[in-house]
Amino acid sequence: MQSASDRHEYPAHWEADVVLRDGGTARIRPITVDDAERLVSFYEQVSDESKYYRFFAPYPRLSDKDVHRFTHHDFVDRVGLAATVGGEFIATVRYDRIGPDGMAAPAPADEAEVAFLVQDAHQGRGVASALLEHIAAVARERGIRRFAAEVLPANNKMIKVFTDAGYTQKRSFEDGVVRLEFGLEPTERSVAVQRAREQRAEAHSVGRLLAPGSVAVVGTGRSPGGVGRSVLGNLRDAGFTGRLYAVNKAFPEDLGELDGVPAHRSVRDIAGPVDLAVVAVPAEQVLEAVTECGEHGVQGLVVLSAGYAESGPEGRERQRELVRHARAYGMRIIGPNAFGVINTSPEVRLNASLAPEMPRPGRIGLFAQSGAIGIALLSRLHRRGGGVTGVTGVSTFVSSGNRADVSGNDVLQYWYDDPDTDVALMYLESIGNPRKFTRLARRTAAAKPLVVVQGAGSAPQGHAVRATRLPHATVSALLRQAGVIRVDTITELVDAGLLLARQPLPTGPRVAILGNSESLGLLTYDACLSEGLRPLSPLDLTTEASAQDFHAALARALADETCDAVVVTAIPAIGERSPGDAELAEALRSAAAAAAAKPVLVVHVELGGLAMALSAATSTAPRAETAPHAPAGVPEGARPAPAAVEPPEGTHLIPAYPAAERAVRALAEAVKYAQWRREAADAGKVPEYEDIDEKGAAELIGGLLARGQGLTLGTDATCELLGRYGIRTRRAIPAPTPDEAARAAAALGYPVALKATAPHLRHRADLGGVRLDVADEEQLRRSYTELTELFGKPEEIRPVVQAMAPRGVDTVVRAVIDPAAGAVLSFGLAGAASQLLGDMAHRLVPVTDREATSLIRSIRTAPLLFGWRGSTPVDTAALEELLLRVSRLVDDHPEVVAVTLEPVVVAPHGLSVLGASVRLAPPPARDDLGPRTLPTY
Repeated sequence: MQSASDRHEYPAHWEADVVLRDGGTARIRPITVDDAERLVSFYEQVSDESKYYRFFAPYPRLSDKDVHRFTHHDFVDRVGLAATVGGEFIATVRYDRIGPDGMAAPAPADEAEVAFLVQDAHQGRGVASALLEHIAAVARERGIRRFAAEVLPANNKMIKVFTDAGYTQKRSFEDGVVRLEFGLEPTERSVAVQRAREQRAEAHSVGRLLAPGSVAVVGTGRSPGGVGRSVLGNLRDAGFTGRLYAVNKAFPEDLGELDGVPAHRSVRDIAGPVDLAVVAVPAEQVLEAVTECGEHGVQGLVVLSAGYAESGPEGRERQRELVRHARAYGMRIIGPNAFGVINTSPEVRLNASLAPEMPRPGRIGLFAQSGAIGIALLSRLHRRGGGVTGVTGVSTFVSSGNRADVSGNDVLQYWYDDPDTDVALMYLESIGNPRKFTRLARRTAAAKPLVVVQGAGSAPQGHAVRATRLPHATVSALLRQAGVIRVDTITELVDAGLLLARQPLPTGPRVAILGNSESLGLLTYDACLSEGLRPLSPLDLTTEASAQDFHAALARALADETCDAVVVTAIPAIGERSPGDAELAEALRSAAAAAAAKPVLVVHVELGGLAMALSAATSTAPRAETAPHAPAGVPEGARPAPAAVEPPEGTHLIPAYPAAERAVRALAEAVKYAQWRREAADAGKVPEYEDIDEKGAAELIGGLLARGQGLTLGTDATCELLGRYGIRTRRAIPAPTPDEAARAAAALGYPVALKATAPHLRHRADLGGVRLDVADEEQLRRSYTELTELFGKPEEIRPVVQAMAPRGVDTVVRAVIDPAAGAVLSFGLAGAASQLLGDMAHRLVPVTDREATSLIRSIRTAPLLFGWRGSTPVDTAALEELLLRVSRLVDDHPEVVAVTLEPVVVAPHGLSVLGASVRLAPPPARDDLGPRTLPTY
């Protein structure tokens, strides 16, 4: 607790868990008066050299005055943060606000001196970089805009921490000291540096879980059966290459081995290091096991135990305590209630899961939150991967259970630069942080395909994360924008994964179809049309076709410049020239190998042998004599999963499908993904407009919020704010009486429109609440009387008069700030198309010129904008510019939390904004611009 002289309460929101460079975790929190003993103990463990670098002189111990100074803070002008592991300090940082003379000063002084001290044993782990991000965020919150640091020239490590951070800085040298000054506002480079560090740290944290050098199974039963004993057997039978230990506190003291594996009563009793602990004890005993693991230096945990958030409020609190306890020791957790993890790499061969068999090695990464779905995915890939495409199996598999700590985002970070994974498949019941997931997905998809089945589940139980308010369909659309291949079922997930794992991406939508069945060819042709592909006329080879006929036809199709992909259809045939399965598979493989730049798919009906033959055609099946020997310490009889022999360089294994629709749907997803990859290479730019008054808009927004106008703006304020960004609205003048309506029309000039704007009548021209092309005062008064007779008194229907706009297509433009996903720009046609059919397209803000172009073409009713059925095309260039201006407005000013322009009438030349509303509020927090932090518990 802080003393009475301190000006602010303890800022608990500054506490955070962070992942360090080596994949371990640390807790960052403010230093308080209760930390005096921790500070002294920490300082005693720092080398004399590090102390010299910190204080510029020999400084063997802290005086009582020093301890008081470094533990008493007001959390405004003087702030200290500590990084802790196991409750003990491993590093500290502090700032002191200073004035222009370099002396201590209160606000409004906006500069502070900053200094670090990192324990020598923890240097090189990225602790100082993480502390700098957090102390900078704290300083910005307290009105500090610049940091100054004085560093000895020989202290290269600390100079590098500052210079590598990416902030705009100035360096000087005087009196033998390097002085660094830098602004604290995030820059494009500082954000890029932060995200690169985040990726490396989170990837390493997952890598430590998937490639441990030693594993202890905590909770191994003495009798066969049970979760712990099963996992131990799975690890042993998979041929795990590291050291394996069985742990159970109920083991007899004289028990030395269990099934040939060293047995111990506690993790503390293990002589060597333990990298990973698989915890399979009852939930009430897990915390004790975690403590033992933490004290022994275990790096990570896979918690299979159930009884946590899935079981109700008591379980949620138990789960929070589990995560807090593990992170206190620097450990990350997969689970609880997890199915486990698998790594098929020959160097690891880890099956720390409940899967009784090791999956076939391959190039596909699998992530599933649900254990049941994980089992289904492994089963299907094992069946299809072996029977269809040879070694197209699994590289790594993670089933996260309750995902209390490690989530799909972390696994994406690992897969991004994992050389053993070519395709990532994910089953997500929910997306806890859509903004971050979309960012990571976009970067991953630019390097390798990412296929996702997204369930409609809620946020993970026990997480203190902001939930998205966006509809499920909108989130799906944003994922597609980020390059995610979004499918609906796990069958489609596997179908797409098998194609993408071993075939090149198509360069276009043109599809050649050939085979020995005219009917199956026509089915494939129709399926292509349904999926938006451009099929060529099917080539019927007849049921008499030989393997050589298939080879020749496939070779010709692949050489045809008017074709981007080939679908081969095959049915059983009887006759002297009919090929056997192995012969046909080899014919197809050899033809495809000669033109490896185009994808080839096979649709086979009741040809189970063909699928097997397609896998055997590349000779990838493992040979018994090449199976690796069991590692030392693994008993005889253990059967390590053999490593698959990789096919020759450039060989593409051919996926086969039991139905034309499934093959074509997978191909269509590959076509769309390939197009996204090409477009992502040139995403366009956010244009600048000379007439945008960003500063004036900021002043207007600040004034409105200062006066308490934090809700929906009035008409005048809305028009003024939009006008600062070059968005002109046609003014609607209230007309509470016929006389005032006549005066408004005279001021605007005839013809005019008379509208009822009550909420139940707004944007409902179909109800008759709008009168257009009112030519004179007589017609205006008559229309006014009609509206009041139909719908009620003027004060009930709220009539307005507005100048007529040129005829065109009515559209709607919206922007909203979602607390989890960020700013989203939406577009559609006004009326039933968007309201009833949900025909809206969405893009994340800021929108580029290319994205604005694609946005208006993404809705199903887009042909109405481009001259459908002989109508005059409208001015889509003006519409694109409007979208870009709205995007700029909400991107430049996060206080603008919602904008609606409806209707926007797009004419053949120009457009008219007839209705507009703007909502202001204090800007929501931006997690993606703040310091790195793990989800809060």
